[in-house]
Formats: sequence, structure tokens, C-alpha cells
Amino acid sequence: MLFHMSIAADDPKHVAYVFAELWNGTARPFPPISDNGWIAMAGDDRGTAIEVYPHGTVLRETDGDYDAHGEPLGKDRYSPTHGAIATHLDRDSVMQLAEREGWPAKYRKRGGIFGVIELWIEGRQMMEVLTPEMQSEYLAAMAPVHA
Repeated sequence: MLFHMSIAADDPKHVAYVFAELWNGTARPFPPISDNGWIAMAGDDRGTAIEVYPHGTVLRETDGDYDAHGEPLGKDRYSPTHGAIATHLDRDSVMQLAEREGWPAKYRKRGGIFGVIELWIEGRQMMEVLTPEMQSEYLAAMAPVHA
């Protein structure tokens, strides 16, 4: 089970608010790693969240008995890191949100088994968004097989 993850963005506050909209959740500042860090919270019973840090921030181990910290060292604009998130919105609404934001988005059928909307946050960070119908397909496809 995934409780939270982090991504980078050029405008962390705005991206956090878009995720909050997808979830019908909330967004707020989240400064432990970065002064301009934000967090989108789904408001579900699992505390699902996405932390959004300024592009270029990397997580680093801190010596001693301290939490990890962020440093503005990263150079790459693209990342293999992505996630699949659920939304209550339908496919058309997600596509309209993407169009409003100017972010590329397209429907894809992964392996011909389950659908996702590839939403490219700020045109560089992929997140797979699953509508209720797509969530059902995903759960059926990813159910454990017992021998």
C-alpha cells in the first residue's frame, strides 16, 4: 500500500492544488524538505498524499539522528518516477483539467488490460490517473494469483 510519494515541479503550489482537485482533497504548504514544498492530501482513510517540491530538489541523507533533508542539486527535467492515482472524476473531466492546465494527457490501455490517463504534470512528469472505471480494471488485473 502506498501512503504518499513525492515529485518535483516548477510550481509546487499549483501542482499540489491540481492533485487536490483530482482527489477532491486539500493542498497546503509542506516545508520540512523545502521552503516551497507543498502537499496534496486526498482526505481518505489512508492519509494518501503527494508531496511536491521545487524542481531540482533532491533528497539527501542527513548524518546523525536527523530526518533526510532537501538540497537544490538536481539537473534533470524528466524522471522515471511516476505513480498511478485514483480520481472520482470521469475521463472527460480529467482531460478537460489537463487542457485547462496546458498539460499533455492521453488515454492508454496498458497491455490491453486496464486503462489509464497519462497526465504529464507541467509537460515533464508523468502521473497515471485512473477514473472509477479504470480503477476497477486495474484492481481486477492486479489481483493476486493464488496457486
